[in-house]
Amino acid sequence: MNMRAVEEEESVSVSGQELDIPVDIEWQMLDKWKFFLHGAALFSGVSAMLYPAVVIKTRLQVGHCKISCVKTAVSVARHEGFRALYRGFGTSLMGTIPARAVYMAALEVTKSKVGSFAVSDLGFTAGAAAAVASAVGGLSAAMAAQLVWTPVDVVTQRLMVANGADARYVNGVDMFRKIVRNDGVRGLYRGFGISILTHAPSNAVWWASYSVAQRLVWGGVGCFLRRKYGDREGDMMMIRPDSKTVMAFQGVSAAMAGGLSALITMPLDTIKTRLQVLEGDENGKRGPTVGQTVRSLVKEGGWMACYRGLGPRWASMSISATTMITTYEFLKRTSTKNPEVLT
Repeated sequence: MNMRAVEEEESVSVSGQELDIPVDIEWQMLDKWKFFLHGAALFSGVSAMLYPAVVIKTRLQVGHCKISCVKTAVSVARHEGFRALYRGFGTSLMGTIPARAVYMAALEVTKSKVGSFAVSDLGFTAGAAAAVASAVGGLSAAMAAQLVWTPVDVVTQRLMVANGADARYVNGVDMFRKIVRNDGVRGLYRGFGISILTHAPSNAVWWASYSVAQRLVWGGVGCFLRRKYGDREGDMMMIRPDSKTVMAFQGVSAAMAGGLSALITMPLDTIKTRLQVLEGDENGKRGPTVGQTVRSLVKEGGWMACYRGLGPRWASMSISATTMITTYEFLKRTSTKNPEVLT
C-alpha cells in the first residue's frame, strides 16, 4: 500500500464526518516541465518582494552597533538610495532559480519515497508517515540546495553590505572572480558547515510542523462540523472547502512554522552571515573562525547580539513561509498531469 492509497482512505473517513480534505499532490502526479518553469517565475517574484528585508537583516547582523531595523532601512535608502535595498539581487536571482529547482526536486522525490516506505514497510499511519516524510524531505532538500546556494549567498551578502562608494567590486561576477583568486573555491563555501546546521534542521522541523499543523487544522474543522451537523437524522453533508479557505489554513500554518524556525535558528544564522561576509586581510590571513566570531558577538553585546536582526528575519521568514507555501501549493495544483484528480 502506498502513501496515496492511505490518504485516499483517510479522506473517505474524514468525508464521513462531512469534510472533504484536499488531495496531497505527489511527485509522480506532476508535469515536471511545467512545475519547474512556472516555479522559476513564481519564486523569482517572491524573492523580489522579500529581498529588502534580507538586506536589512544582513546589515544588522554584520554591524557593530545596536540600531533598529526601521532606522537601518531609512539610513540605507537616504544615504545610498533605494536601489541599495536590492544590491546583489541579480546575483541572488541567478542562484535562486537553480537552487529552488534542486530544492523542490529533492523535497518531492524524498517525500514520495520515504512516505511510501513508512506506510508499506514500517506500518506507519498516514499522519505519522506524512510528518516523517516531510521532515526527511526538508532535511535532504536543504542539504542539496546549499551546494548551489552557499557560493551565491557568499557573493550576494558581500554585495548587500558593500557601500555604494566601495569600488573593490564592480559586480557579482567580479566579486566571484576575486574570491576564487584570493581564497580559492573554499572561499565560496565559507560558512557551508554552519549553513547546513542552520538550514537543514530548520527545514526538517518546518516541514514536519507544517504537515502536523495541516492535519490538526483539518481535524479540528472536521470535529466542528460533526458537532454542528452530526445530529441530523440520515443527513450526511459533504462539505468541500473552497480554494481561498484552503490557502488561508495553509498560510496560517506556514507563518507559525516559519516564525518558530526563525527564532530557533537565529544565532546560527548570525554567525553564518558574519563568517560569509567578513574577509581576511590582504596578507593572506584567513577570515575569523566560528569561535572567534562567537566571542566577537558576545563581546559586542552579550548573547543577545546573536539575535541582532531577529525582527526582519522573523518577519521575512514568516511572510516568506506563508507566501512560499501558498505559491508552492498553487504551483503543484497548476502543474498536475491530470487536474481531474483534484476535484
